Amino acid sequence: MAAPGFGKELFSNLKAELPGQLPAYLKGQRWFGAKARELRGAEVVDFITLERDALYALIVMVKVEYEGGGGDLYSVPLVVSRDPGSNLKGEPGAPGAPAALTVSGRGGGGEKATLSDALKNETFLSVLLDAIERGLVFTGEAGELVTSRTHALSLQETGAAGSLRPRAITAEQSNSSVAYGDRLILKFYRRLEEGVNPDLEVGGFLTEKAHYQHTPQLLGALEYRSARGLRMTQGILQGFVPNQGDAWQYTMKSISSFYNEVGQSSAEGSVAASETGTARALIAPFLESVGLLARRTAELHLALVSAEAATEPDFAPEPFDDKFQRSFEDALLELTNRIFWQLRHAQDRLPENAKAKVEKVLASEPQIIERFHAALSRPIRAVRTRIHGDYHLGQVLYTGADFVIIDFEGEPARPLSQRRLKRSPLQDVAGMLRSFHYAAHAPLLASTGSVNVDARNREKLNGWAEVWAKWVSDRYLEAYLKTARGAEFLPPSREEIMALLQLHVLEKAVYELGYELNNRPGWVAIPLEGICKTLESSNL
Repeated sequence: MAAPGFGKELFSNLKAELPGQLPAYLKGQRWFGAKARELRGAEVVDFITLERDALYALIVMVKVEYEGGGGDLYSVPLVVSRDPGSNLKGEPGAPGAPAALTVSGRGGGGEKATLSDALKNETFLSVLLDAIERGLVFTGEAGELVTSRTHALSLQETGAAGSLRPRAITAEQSNSSVAYGDRLILKFYRRLEEGVNPDLEVGGFLTEKAHYQHTPQLLGALEYRSARGLRMTQGILQGFVPNQGDAWQYTMKSISSFYNEVGQSSAEGSVAASETGTARALIAPFLESVGLLARRTAELHLALVSAEAATEPDFAPEPFDDKFQRSFEDALLELTNRIFWQLRHAQDRLPENAKAKVEKVLASEPQIIERFHAALSRPIRAVRTRIHGDYHLGQVLYTGADFVIIDFEGEPARPLSQRRLKRSPLQDVAGMLRSFHYAAHAPLLASTGSVNVDARNREKLNGWAEVWAKWVSDRYLEAYLKTARGAEFLPPSREEIMALLQLHVLEKAVYELGYELNNRPGWVAIPLEGICKTLESSNL
């Protein structure tokens, strides 16, 4: 069936008329990841038709090319109609961005088809869920959309497409998510890459092989397969986890309460030793939660190195060897050179609270490179495994009594091939330790109104931030190492563990510095401080 009133000409018109409209449309979408880059052009390379009753929808594959080289493939699902209306409210586009696209109808007589975001259309979303339940395949001009379900999609979920109302999740992110009632959640990837997305791969292993209980169950998948046989993960269906927000939000509530209490004790001066007992009592309940989070982290890493992993080539542990360590050192050298070049060129534009540390950090570049070289020039007596890869407080849900780890996609800015590499699980630990440092300072930087920060107590609260971060980090590390004791991914001695952990903490802080320079210059003081603290200490 062709789109009502538009015939087969719609298909040729798509290729001819959409490219001129796509740059402005894409830049207006929250999920588009290259807003700062100039687009040289956009090409429709494929479209897949999904139909049901009055619904006529297309998943359009758009190749975007950038000025200066490079490009990406984006998946743009669209509903075809004679008006731009939608029956599902979703996230708004950027101001001034077109809400919909248009294409000419039959014979060029002035009739237009309106193409609007299909992920805001309930019928389209129900069709996707039904397709996953039934394992349907949709054929396009140059490829196909293949749906599948796992064994975990139990009989209780069969037929859910007709009974669970979809709800768009409007959090700002690089993908689009839809909840089906309070039972299922679909993550729809907007930027596609060749290969299996780690979110699908790791989620499937944890669900069906390792049976790890503290991550959402993988229930199904959407996969785009090109005519050349290339596979790209289009989406994953997971069990919905009822929650009270992520661990970052939970931490912000706890730390804001802590700061408001300790900030009242004596408004001037640095942290007094006499106050630490009272402060420790205030933070005690949160430290218990931190210990639980550490245990869940270690259990995740143990699942990824379990006997089931040994039988899966993509998950089987591998030793650190000279080739990997040399490659890793080269990557760290490239990262450091690139970020410090950015820092030198941006230092005059940075906020005052960062300028005092910029010169110190810039002068430390040779020391950082030497730290990386020293850590990777000696044997590392441990194995590398699959890990989370982008682990921080925002990647963990808090249920009110426990923690659930989500989003195994890895750092979206890195190529998929790098995100699938086996690394030390201590990289995840380092990411969480850096997240605690961010959490400690975030209420003092952001004007949220939840913490009373003024000229009188700012110095003292900054002191408490370092105390809080140390207490929390020490508790997390202690509980993690206790749970993971004896695991083959941990070096045999405490000294070797700490050396490898510090390598990853320093790597993460340098990476964060680049992120903040590009996205949030007002926060650049946090990674600068993190670099300084790591270099000053041989321990964490």
